[in-house]
Amino acid sequence: MEQQLTIHCLNTGKDVKVPMGCTLMEVLQEANLSMPYEAVCARVNNKVEGMHYRVYRNRQVEFLDITSPSGRRVYTRSLFFVLCKAVHDLYTHCKVAIDIPVSNGYYVDLDIGHPVTLDDAGRIRKRMQEIIDADYPIHRYETTTQEAIRMFNILHTFSKVKLLQSSGSLYTTYYDIDGYLDYYYGALLTRTSQIHLFGLEKYYDGLLLRLPSPEHPTELGELVMQDKMFAIFKEHHRWQDILGMRTIGDLNDAIAKGYSAQLIQISEALQEKKISQIADDIARRKGIRLVLIAGPSSSGKTTTCKRLSVQLAVNGIRPLNISLDDYFVDRENTPRDASGDYDYENLHALNLELFNEQLNALFRGEEVELPRYDFPTGRSMMSGKHLQLPDNAVLVVEGIHALNPELTSQVPSENIYRVYASALTTLLLDNHNYVPTTDNRLLRRIVRDHKYRGVSAVDTIRRWPSVRAGENKWIFPFQENADQMFNTAMLFELAVIKRQAEPLLEQVPENCVEYAEAYRLLKFLKYIRPIPEDQIPPTSLLREFLGGSSFEY
Repeated sequence: MEQQLTIHCLNTGKDVKVPMGCTLMEVLQEANLSMPYEAVCARVNNKVEGMHYRVYRNRQVEFLDITSPSGRRVYTRSLFFVLCKAVHDLYTHCKVAIDIPVSNGYYVDLDIGHPVTLDDAGRIRKRMQEIIDADYPIHRYETTTQEAIRMFNILHTFSKVKLLQSSGSLYTTYYDIDGYLDYYYGALLTRTSQIHLFGLEKYYDGLLLRLPSPEHPTELGELVMQDKMFAIFKEHHRWQDILGMRTIGDLNDAIAKGYSAQLIQISEALQEKKISQIADDIARRKGIRLVLIAGPSSSGKTTTCKRLSVQLAVNGIRPLNISLDDYFVDRENTPRDASGDYDYENLHALNLELFNEQLNALFRGEEVELPRYDFPTGRSMMSGKHLQLPDNAVLVVEGIHALNPELTSQVPSENIYRVYASALTTLLLDNHNYVPTTDNRLLRRIVRDHKYRGVSAVDTIRRWPSVRAGENKWIFPFQENADQMFNTAMLFELAVIKRQAEPLLEQVPENCVEYAEAYRLLKFLKYIRPIPEDQIPPTSLLREFLGGSSFEY
């Protein structure tokens, strides 16, 4: 008699009986679950698994669709797979790199033997749709890592070979669509026909692969031009090409050969040079009295502000810092969010009228008394601290709203210089597996929150979706307003953060939903060889998160 398992479906709150060894897709059918969008993966005992996954014990299961971050990752990876197969079918000796997250999609760098044309984009798009319409099964296989390395060597996919050689794993999974084999970090869909929507068009010298909107999956995400963001990624890729450092496999190889100190020195020097160039640009522009620095959470805005202030001083400019936090309105006047809680990330939580009034007074050479916000009482009051702006001085202000034009709506634009700082991860796992910038920032925040705020990894992970929602509303729409973009991520940093992040992630208990994210991040960090923290200089931006900085915070 076939052994039966009991699966508790969190979506319905009911138990279902299924035969041992059945897939999650079969569990879904047995649960008779109705969802607004198709289930594409599931949390199984708080680990995210694909619908290929087979159950051999009683489990708790929650099915997820494309509106969830995990479901969106599954959909996106599967779309990458279909794209890579389509290019493989159409061009011999081609190379595909899923490279830059931009314009609500991904920039695809193609080496197909000639410059990419509109006709190429149309041919690839047509072939992708044919693969989707053919309803091919996406097979998942497991083999020894040595066999996977041999297989990908034969296929000339050497970025995967280098990653697998340095992974230390005994076994590896790979996927197959109609005889085309590839490796992906994380689960995929079970059939190509589950891809219901995508866009593909020529973009600069490559392609832009467009995805469904997270909020409205039946529509493509809005095509927003991000020329400055694209340019900063391309700039960093030029540096990476000089260093021969495009993938995690390249990083691991450099660490194993003893080049980590050299890599740190070059990365730190490149970052300092960029900050110096920004300071030089400010000095060249006559009439700049206000430098605004914005960026998302854990982007290193504070250290960027401090290091830029040093470089401004080298140029003979006296930097004076004021805090936007001191311009909060009284608590009872603070806007509330959808849950009814005070929304301190809202632009209108700030006294914009007072801020603009004092800026203009300072620019006229007048003295002002700065406000102070008392967080315990939630009251705004005058600080007793007076400020006057000398001729050789500029105000340096950092905050999430710094690039929002409404913040300084009454200040002449010729007096303002705007800098956007973000940790833009430019390393790939391999050519078909992109490392999300948000993962880099989340790891930074987990380490910093624990070290300086006594906040656990569980709490940081739990708050992260609301932090991201605030960024999408108040920061990202204004990033192209920047005069300069500054990438605070460094090629080696994940190898250093790994040492502090892993013990914190391991403390996340399996019985909470945050375990799924902790498990995913731990699995990712296992790909990376560590670098000792003591090799990092005290002026490094990373010290803002790791501790040991020579700057005061």
